[in-house]
Amino acid sequence: MKRKMAPLAFLVVFAGLAGCHRTAPLGEGTPALTLTSSSIRSGNIEKQFTCDGGETSPELAWTAPPAKTQSFALIVIDRDAYFGFGSFTHWLLFNLPAEKREIPEGLPKQAQLPDGSRQGQNDFDKTGYLGPCPPTSVHRYVFTLYALDSRLNLPAAATKKQLEEALKGHILARGQLIGRYHR
Repeated sequence: MKRKMAPLAFLVVFAGLAGCHRTAPLGEGTPALTLTSSSIRSGNIEKQFTCDGGETSPELAWTAPPAKTQSFALIVIDRDAYFGFGSFTHWLLFNLPAEKREIPEGLPKQAQLPDGSRQGQNDFDKTGYLGPCPPTSVHRYVFTLYALDSRLNLPAAATKKQLEEALKGHILARGQLIGRYHR
């Protein structure tokens, strides 16, 4: 009986510890930006923006940010990855110019973009957008846009950890959009 209970006990302890390491979301308590996308309809990400389509990056648009905004950063994660114990990074984009109010569909998968924006590494260690490709069930993909009081001193192809660290103390506002996808 003890042998059968050991794996279950491990899972219970692991699940409890996983919850202890969660921190407050970056930018919590800051003013809100309204983030929208014509690529997400009725809460669902259109197939062409997934691994089952062309894996084209989606269009995003947002409302006017606070007056002191100097740049924007975007983080896209799969909230339901790793059996609920973590997240999977699908897209990092930062140093978007302050005058921008949208990201067009189909950004090239290159680290440095012509407007000065930079793309970071997704969790497949590739630069640019990685479309949703959940193995099972419906997954929620969280698009979080941050209005920042400065440009970030990060290299192109930065990691999520580097980007999140650089965001601290610079967030003026944030907006979120959640899109679902199921194969």
